[in-house]
Amino acid sequence: MKPEINESISLIGAPLDMGASMRGCRLGPDAIRLAGMVERLSKIGYNVTDTGNIEIDNHLGHERTPNNLNYLDIVKKANIDIYNKVDQEMSKGQFPVVLGGDHAIAIGTIKAVLNHYSNVGVIWFDAHGDINTNETTPSGNIHGMPVATLMGLGAKELLEIGDPKTKLKKENIVYIGSRDLDEWERYMLKDLGIKVFTMHEVDYYGLPKIMEEAIDYLQESCDGIHVSFDMDVLDPTVAPGTGTTVPGGMGYREANVALELLAKTKDVVSVEFVEVNPIIDDKNKTAEAAVALAGSLLGEWLI
Repeated sequence: MKPEINESISLIGAPLDMGASMRGCRLGPDAIRLAGMVERLSKIGYNVTDTGNIEIDNHLGHERTPNNLNYLDIVKKANIDIYNKVDQEMSKGQFPVVLGGDHAIAIGTIKAVLNHYSNVGVIWFDAHGDINTNETTPSGNIHGMPVATLMGLGAKELLEIGDPKTKLKKENIVYIGSRDLDEWERYMLKDLGIKVFTMHEVDYYGLPKIMEEAIDYLQESCDGIHVSFDMDVLDPTVAPGTGTTVPGGMGYREANVALELLAKTKDVVSVEFVEVNPIIDDKNKTAEAAVALAGSLLGEWLI
């Protein structure tokens, strides 16, 4: 086994959970470390630098705010720091592996990646759409807004994270595993013409065919692929330790095959694993799944 993408990895902990309604995924980065992430990637052959956790001012409890941007100041500051750290590591030639934290961290991560790959494609593994804005959100939780924000939609305060001129193109994102979309999200995805493979398509056509189509689609025009992997794309029997579980998700082997197929492209330039909440997990099962998935994405082969 040997590295296929970039021999040097920077592990970046982003322990934010104020973008969600449930507390606990602030502990996700360390749970993933305890599950053996550094050892797993080192064994494949990577030079792994664990940069530690970004300092984030998480609070306790949950409160809905009138502007539909719950804990905006905390989430914005955290994402600015994530953006700066990911940008810094990529400027040194490192491959960033970002450990969340809730899915709001994708704003900072992908904004930084766009500084280095202006036409990056994103594969968004998630049960949910995360394409609400402060005007459409049913909850006010910012972890449901990163895709809209990255495309330049929604609250100006979030659009100020990173370089406002860099945006994720709507034709450069592919959803895989969707099965719980808000009404407005369904409208937005259709209206924008974003490619979405729901769990229905995954079940009907099979993961290999879906991945082949998604990869071909992005390779036509993109200069790299970022993987944003929300653990709730997995079935709750596989990943119980995530705050927004939805029955009927991907199986363990399905998800690993999907990432193994991505590894073979040698086009992946960055990745984040998010929404690991050890407080509600079963013996760190979800964090262990994240470690296995990282191995699959980064070229770990049996033979």
